[in-house]
Amino acid sequence: MTDSELERIARTTAVGKAYGITESGFVPKPVARLLEEKLAAARELFGPTVDLTSGSALRTVLELITVEEAHVWTHIGQCFADTHVATATEEALSRLGAELGIIRPFHRASGQVGIAVQADLPTDLPLLVLPRGSRLSARGGAEVFLAETVRLTNTDRAATAPVVAFLPGPDGDLDPAATVGGDTPGLIAAFSPADVRVARAAQLLADGTLSITHEMALSGGSRQWPDELYRDLLLAYPRNLWTPDAVRVAVSLVPGVRQVVVKDLYGGLDINQSIFGNFSFAERLFAEQRSLGSPYFVTILVAAEDGAVWDGPGQLADRVRGAVDEVRPIGIAPNIERADPVGVGFQVRLVVDGLPLATGAAGTPGPEAGALLGRIGDRVRRYVDRLRIGEPVRFSEVMWAVMNEPGVVDARDLRLLRYPPRLTDLDITVAGAAVTASVAGCGEDVAIGPTEVAVLVDDPDRITVV
Repeated sequence: MTDSELERIARTTAVGKAYGITESGFVPKPVARLLEEKLAAARELFGPTVDLTSGSALRTVLELITVEEAHVWTHIGQCFADTHVATATEEALSRLGAELGIIRPFHRASGQVGIAVQADLPTDLPLLVLPRGSRLSARGGAEVFLAETVRLTNTDRAATAPVVAFLPGPDGDLDPAATVGGDTPGLIAAFSPADVRVARAAQLLADGTLSITHEMALSGGSRQWPDELYRDLLLAYPRNLWTPDAVRVAVSLVPGVRQVVVKDLYGGLDINQSIFGNFSFAERLFAEQRSLGSPYFVTILVAAEDGAVWDGPGQLADRVRGAVDEVRPIGIAPNIERADPVGVGFQVRLVVDGLPLATGAAGTPGPEAGALLGRIGDRVRRYVDRLRIGEPVRFSEVMWAVMNEPGVVDARDLRLLRYPPRLTDLDITVAGAAVTASVAGCGEDVAIGPTEVAVLVDDPDRITVV
């Protein structure tokens, strides 16, 4: 038997399939096969009478060699896996992503700040509301936003508010004890001037009525995306430039973008046109002719996340425009539009069982009831945040979210609410800024327009426990 025949036998399994790099991937040689090869070689070299029984010196040496060779096969398989996005892990996956120009993204840092009323609120403002997403500034230019709505009165004068860094990365790990050049860049002690929702609160902070304390460092910004999430991004990332998918992915990676829709009216069929379904296919085109004098052939509709400010230098609109410039061809300037946020809410009377829901002074809900309402609100918010642009808020989904909270046995008179568009742009801390919501009928959904996106409005007063 020649050396080439021996090598071929060593690289094939008992059923004729190859080991090593194959068309279906890397197939490592198992330990049992490695040991069998070593024993066969020993019999060929020392004769068939050689002692290879368990415990013999020669067999023990061969078993040790087999274990080391198995480790080599394992490392070779790992090296092969690290050359493919579908199988690479950890640092190898990061290197593959860097070669594609997509650095592994970071998470956002999170922490807490204290917000308190130091003096009585003005008579025209008995309730100070800081909505979820309100922006706060730190020394050094970094910004965070409130992860929950904060309500303060002359009775409830202090609250501990969770905050999240607006930009992901290690720079969001703000530490109030850190000093850079004699300054403390980690100290969060002001409202962002770009956020019109907190204009009145900023005035109260300036005159000493309100205070913000930042004592504990934010954390989590140094963590990067896990392998599974990062791998999905790399596999889904388009390998071309000017396509709707390339624009959509580029814009969706901009911090503050919740969702993006690319409307290429001339590049494909748009069923939203009024003429769709009302003409003969043999007589009319799918879309009107291209206007050669206008460069806006594509519309990019962007829905903003909580805490994002659309207009202003360096704000979300500018960031989106910069991301589009990276993938657009010369001479094409897409029309970037903002999806109108439509406030939605719900009112319901809950029947609970097995939960201690004590009440405080004057019949106000106790901490247990407040925690229950908070958990229900979080469930509904997770559903609303997943909705696409133009997708309605469905009564059945909200009912499912409410009823799935442990301890809730009935949800009576559940109604969905619709607030005016762009409610989140208003400074609702100003007296008289209250708006009236339209109440849908029992079982009715809330319709959302094709350029609108649903945003949950915090209003725990509309949830009662009976």
